[in-house]
Amino acid sequence: SPPSKDDWETSMCKTLKASRDAGKRTSLVIVAEGAIDRNLKPIKAEYIRDILSTRLGYDTRVTILGHVQRGGAPAHFDRLLGTMQGAEAVEAILRATPDTPSPVIGMLENKITTQPLKEAIELTGQVAQAIADKDFERAMNLRSQSFSRQLAAYKEIANSNPDGKMKLPGAKRLRIAILHAGAPAGGMNTATRSAVRLCLSRGHTPLGVYNGFPGLMRGEVTELDWLSVDGWTIAGGSRLGTNRDQPTAQLGAAAYQLQKHDIQALMVVGGFEAYTASLALARSRGQYPAFNIPIVVIPATVSNNVPGTDHSLGSDTASNVIVHSIDMIKQSASSNRRRVFVIEVQGGNCGYLAVTAGLSGGSTTVYTPEEGVDLARLQRDVAHLRARYTKELGRSEGRITLCNENASKIYTTQMIAQIYEAESGGFYGAHTSVLGHLQQGGTPSPLDRCRAHTMAVDAINWLQQRCWEAMDVPNEDSVRLPADRLKRKYFPRVYASTPDTAALIGVIGSEVRFTPIEELVAQTDFARRVPRTNWWSPVRQLVDILSGVGVDIDAGGCTTEYTSCAIDLTADDLMRRYSENRRLSKLDTRQS
Repeated sequence: SPPSKDDWETSMCKTLKASRDAGKRTSLVIVAEGAIDRNLKPIKAEYIRDILSTRLGYDTRVTILGHVQRGGAPAHFDRLLGTMQGAEAVEAILRATPDTPSPVIGMLENKITTQPLKEAIELTGQVAQAIADKDFERAMNLRSQSFSRQLAAYKEIANSNPDGKMKLPGAKRLRIAILHAGAPAGGMNTATRSAVRLCLSRGHTPLGVYNGFPGLMRGEVTELDWLSVDGWTIAGGSRLGTNRDQPTAQLGAAAYQLQKHDIQALMVVGGFEAYTASLALARSRGQYPAFNIPIVVIPATVSNNVPGTDHSLGSDTASNVIVHSIDMIKQSASSNRRRVFVIEVQGGNCGYLAVTAGLSGGSTTVYTPEEGVDLARLQRDVAHLRARYTKELGRSEGRITLCNENASKIYTTQMIAQIYEAESGGFYGAHTSVLGHLQQGGTPSPLDRCRAHTMAVDAINWLQQRCWEAMDVPNEDSVRLPADRLKRKYFPRVYASTPDTAALIGVIGSEVRFTPIEELVAQTDFARRVPRTNWWSPVRQLVDILSGVGVDIDAGGCTTEYTSCAIDLTADDLMRRYSENRRLSKLDTRQS
């Protein structure tokens, strides 16, 4: 997508100058190696440097990353994607017939797919042809919807500034509060920064609520400006402060502060606590009129245990921490050649981290709350370890096992390691490692940043629209209401009382979906604090298969069955998706 204007250089300079005038001291311009303008003229980094130096007098340097981008250890998502694609490639070969077209295993709308190779190559060529024909809209349609949505969200923030021309009329400007709840998670600050800057560029007033719901009850509410959130993109944890406290005990105090600060919309960023707290506010609207404002929850928790979304902010960052730790621990284990490490990971009663990080990190097996741990399972795993170390005597590699913190109340991480060692027959030793709060900290991963940015922009757009709809005041002069009801004109300017005005934003497949919080109650196991269904269960069996558990390598055969989760797309499907720009019903089905 080239610059939208022919004189893009002037627009770029105006945007950068406005940023500097607002107080920002540095600027970063990223240039794709194939960047072009609308006349197909290449845009080079050196040209941009000369423009900025000449027109703005900025000391501008060029850094070309080159092949540095191809090196380094692969991230968690790259490993997970490669592993699942490899498994589906084998599945595709096994079910192929002489008449089956050669497939390509890809990912479309965040789902693993098998596509006919010939048509996929033709579509790839159509992108270049569309660009050559200056049909840039067609070129964008040939990309995934998630790419298009993220690009649009990025442009809205990157090209805006507090003194820009995007400001709305005074009657449409809002006071929007942002609050963090639950445990810290990577991406919380990124989402807040994007929301704040989008609000400012449109003329809304963003309010930061410090220290969660207790902070709201104490009135710790402050207006946020452009520079107050500068640098929050790469900041881990929660700059606003967060905790697990619920507002239930002092709903009156929360309502008072919302009314005092004239808060007309609320964005809550957090995990299961954010979900339950927002549900409590929505259910108390009849008692406290101040809660009759649009409320949106952005799920952010390393556990990924919030219903209504496939992914929560922070879960990818935590997975990367786990995988990086596995890599380092494996070096220690492999150096000795006779060590097994049992690594405890977080997740509460949700096994997402253990399963996905175990698969991408090469774990021998994983223990999750969904499966539990019993003696039969431990006997199987010990027999597998002894068989492998006996066969690989002198050539063994170090092995690791991931154990969710709540996998079992009896068989703890320490006990599992002790059982491993007691039954090792002297072939290996077992050790433990508890990663703990390392998983909640650190710099957010690129994937969490992208999700946070997109979710924040969509959340503000949703809040904005819901507020405007809630401002409508019907003509009730001739209407006679019961004595216990007031006419709309006597209520606050924004008055949203319907269930669909309190929602959770989630990523399901590639679709961003707003689900009313009340509807999510049926999908939630509140006792265990997890959704009743999840999409990642099918990949659990891959962990055992790839590590050889239940696999007879010499004679062949496997006692663990893997169920393919790829969606088969035909040439007609690809034609409808790319030539007619239509959604495919196949891709609307969640993998579960």
